[in-house]
Amino acid sequence: MRAVVQRVSRARVTVAGEVVGQIGQGYVVLLGVSKEDDEAAADFMAEKIAGLRVFEDEAGKMNRSIQEAGGAILAVSQFTLYGDVKRGRRPGFDRAARPEQAEPLYERFVRRLREMGLQVETGRFQTHMEVELVNDGPVTILIDSEKTF
Repeated sequence: MRAVVQRVSRARVTVAGEVVGQIGQGYVVLLGVSKEDDEAAADFMAEKIAGLRVFEDEAGKMNRSIQEAGGAILAVSQFTLYGDVKRGRRPGFDRAARPEQAEPLYERFVRRLREMGLQVETGRFQTHMEVELVNDGPVTILIDSEKTF
C-alpha cells in the first residue's frame, strides 16, 4: 500500500456537488492498494498513520500523534498512486489492485482507524471525487508498506 498523508487544517471531498466527507484539523490520507497487498498491509498502514507524530507539542516540535492532537482523518482511495511512468508519458496501472480486491482492503484500513478511536470520514470508492484541503505547514508524508513492512 502507498499513502500520501497531508496534515491539514480542514478538508472535504465532494461527489457530483455533494459533500460526502469533511474534517477540520487532521490528515487527508490518499491510499493506493497494489495487487500484492493483503489485510496485514492494511493493518500496518492504519497503525503507522495513527501513530505518526507530526503535530506540534508545547515546544513547537513535531511530537504528537493525531490521537493526541484530537484530529480526524479524511481517507480517499486513489489507485493512481500506483501509476508507473518509467516508459512514455501515459501512466500504466498494472500494479494497482482491481476494485474487487482494493475496496475491501481500503474498508479494512478505515475500520481499523475507527477501532483505534479516530474519527474517519471517507470519499466514495470508485467515483470521480473533488478533494479540497488546506495543507497545514505544509506537512506531507509518503508511506509505502513495501518499504517499511
